[in-house]
Amino acid sequence: MQALHAFLRRAKLATYAGQGDDASVAPLLPDSRQLEYTEGDWLYRDIYVGLTRFSGQEVVYFQGTAVWSMAYSGGVSEQVEDWRGVYAVLREALNASPDQLPLRGPSHYMRDGWSYRCTLQGSLQDFYGDELLTQDRQPVYSLRLCGGVVR
Repeated sequence: MQALHAFLRRAKLATYAGQGDDASVAPLLPDSRQLEYTEGDWLYRDIYVGLTRFSGQEVVYFQGTAVWSMAYSGGVSEQVEDWRGVYAVLREALNASPDQLPLRGPSHYMRDGWSYRCTLQGSLQDFYGDELLTQDRQPVYSLRLCGGVVR
């Protein structure tokens, strides 16, 4: 579990959180985006559809076998016009991901009127949670997630 934990943290920082354009590959599914990170026997794959409202799944493979997965869905609130600004602050929060449970960002992150909150229940083996980003106390982004070890 410790190896999975360490790999997952590096993979997330090398892909979406780090705006890792080098991680983009030709998607397996039509009209989707796909990010991948490989390290030795490990492969991280994130496939999602949509841009400002989206759903996706992250899967970690070890020696070609799926060992962990996370499903997620969410996006930018309808009234938001500057979704790029929202995603820039979100990436800042995701880059501050806690070492103990590197699923999304920290439980709290604040900057210049922005506030990010991530609430998680469980462990890397079995979890669920949600995140919320507000600007001047107005919700601008939300996401729900769940997942864990697969056998």
